[in-house]
Amino acid sequence: MIASLTGILRFKSPGHITVEVNGVGYRVFIPLSTFYELADEGSPIALNVYTAVREDAIHLYGFRTPEEKQIFELLLSVNGIGPKLAIGLLSGVSPADFVRAVFMEDRQTLTKIPGVGKKTAERMILELRDRVIKLAPQEKREESKEEGSPDTVREDALSALVNLGYKKSAARTVLERVLTGPGERLVLEEALKRALKELS
Repeated sequence: MIASLTGILRFKSPGHITVEVNGVGYRVFIPLSTFYELADEGSPIALNVYTAVREDAIHLYGFRTPEEKQIFELLLSVNGIGPKLAIGLLSGVSPADFVRAVFMEDRQTLTKIPGVGKKTAERMILELRDRVIKLAPQEKREESKEEGSPDTVREDALSALVNLGYKKSAARTVLERVLTGPGERLVLEEALKRALKELS
C-alpha cells in the first residue's frame, strides 16, 4: 500500500495530478482543497496518500494534510459513500467545518455540500458523530490530573476547539462559561457540544 508520495509535480488539474517519483509518474486524485495549495508544475510535492484497490484498478487519492486523509477514510466507512463522493465532500467543506457539522448534527451545512442529500447527511451523523471529535488532536495532559476531572475536561475541550480552528482566547472564554454552571460536572462531549453552540 502507498501511504505517501514525495516527488515532483509534473501535471496538475482540479481533479487529479501527476507526481513523478524516481522517474515513475503516479496519477493521484485530489480534492479541491489540496489543488488550491499546489505549487507550480515542476515543483517538489509531498502528499498523504490513500490507496484504493479494486478488482480492475488501483487508484491513489492524495491529500495535503493528514486531517484530510483521516476524514476521507472516515467517509469511506459510511454506507453508500465511495472514494469519488468522499473526494467531492472534501472539495466542498474543510475538515474542521465537517467535524463541527457532524458533531453538532448540522444537517443544513452538510446538505449544502454537492452530492450530499438528506439521507446521506443523516447516515454521516449517525455513523460518524462519536468518532469525528477524536480527529482533533489532544495535547498531552498532566499525569497528575484525574481522567474526567474539571481541569482535564477544560484542557481537552480547549485543545479540541483550537484544533478545530477557533481562537484560543475565544474558546477559553466560552469554556469558562460552559464549565462553571451551578452544580454541573460535564463530560468532554457535553462540554464541547455546548461550547460549539455558543461559538457557531
